[in-house]
Amino acid sequence: MKLKTLIVDDEAPARSELRYMLEKAPDVHVVGEATNASEALELIRALNYDLVFIDIHMPGLSGLDVVAALKDLEQLPAVVFVTAYGEHAVRAFELDAVDYLVKPIDEDRLLKAISKVTKHRETKPAPQAPAKAEPVIEIERIPVESKGKTLLLALQDVVYISSRNDIVFVHTQDNTYITKFTLKTLEDRLKNKSFLRVHRSYIVNLAHVIEIVPMYGRSYILKVRSTQKNEIPVSRRRGQKLKAMLGM
Repeated sequence: MKLKTLIVDDEAPARSELRYMLEKAPDVHVVGEATNASEALELIRALNYDLVFIDIHMPGLSGLDVVAALKDLEQLPAVVFVTAYGEHAVRAFELDAVDYLVKPIDEDRLLKAISKVTKHRETKPAPQAPAKAEPVIEIERIPVESKGKTLLLALQDVVYISSRNDIVFVHTQDNTYITKFTLKTLEDRLKNKSFLRVHRSYIVNLAHVIEIVPMYGRSYILKVRSTQKNEIPVSRRRGQKLKAMLGM
């Protein structure tokens, strides 16, 4: 099945050139174009795109801002940034970009970016049959790995928990640790505590939330007490439960 693709660029010639190149790629079907950040956000939230090529420098919000604002989505499309400048690559990959192309785009380089996307889709694990339900055991501490030892973190010290590439990280105000628990297991075992699953990749200790920032499409960003990452996305689907727990 071809990748449903969106092109985002404020310059018409750039959009036309990229579309021309993409239409020669057998795995790509360009189904839309956006000329600015607002259009891009509206289209990506409305349609289930597989792949987005987005320029970084645009009037108003940048391409980086667009992707950051979409972190509340349960299923993000693959993102390839396209720009005339190379200095934003680090930030782009922090946003989980599949690739970063510098204009003028080389056709072979473009095909490699598409190949990365298709390989990633092919290697996604197939959904597994639900396991037999087991009794849920609540916990008061979370075991984490640290320098070859296992530490037991008190729940009040945990600011948030995140998952990336099937690895689960437990974050305190100043440190980050790895735990062998899955995010789903922690969600179940912490559900009667002050913790809430706010996104497919995040569980937050609401006791450490200091600010709630409304975002596009009835989603939110939570600001937490942390010397590391201090902004946590909340998906639209989980926003109502968040408001209920906080009495909003």
